[in-house]
Amino acid sequence: MNAQTPAPSDRELVLTRLIDAPREALYRCWTDPKLIVQWFTPPPWKTIFAETDVRAGGSSTITMQGPDGTEMPNKGVYLEVIPGEKLVFTDAYTEAWQPSAKAFMTVTLTFEDEGGQTRYTARVRHWSAEDKAAHEAMGFHVGWGIATDQMAALAKTL
Repeated sequence: MNAQTPAPSDRELVLTRLIDAPREALYRCWTDPKLIVQWFTPPPWKTIFAETDVRAGGSSTITMQGPDGTEMPNKGVYLEVIPGEKLVFTDAYTEAWQPSAKAFMTVTLTFEDEGGQTRYTARVRHWSAEDKAAHEAMGFHVGWGIATDQMAALAKTL
């Protein structure tokens, strides 16, 4: 983490990287469904569907598929959108402010210019310390790290 990134709380996981790509390209990777399906999941998983309505209150669905063919749809709602700078979304709602069966996390993504590159920070806040521990056990750091590397590689081509 850099000096400007506050330490995570007991319910928060943080990934930050300095990426050699414009912040607008990284933002597009998170908001354009055609790009999301190219980078979002680490192999052997893949993203087979993405739909976004990128505005505060808009919903998104990203469906991942496991190596055994099991599909995992992830629905959420955008809470804050600042194009090219910040995205905040949660799975606490599925669409049109309809509560989900179980809220798990709220994600804040920031894209900041830094020395001709982009400081990308993903702050994932969980509803409980147990949810955070479960996310860590699922491989948050490795999985989100691989996905971030894939996003960075794609962003360089845009």
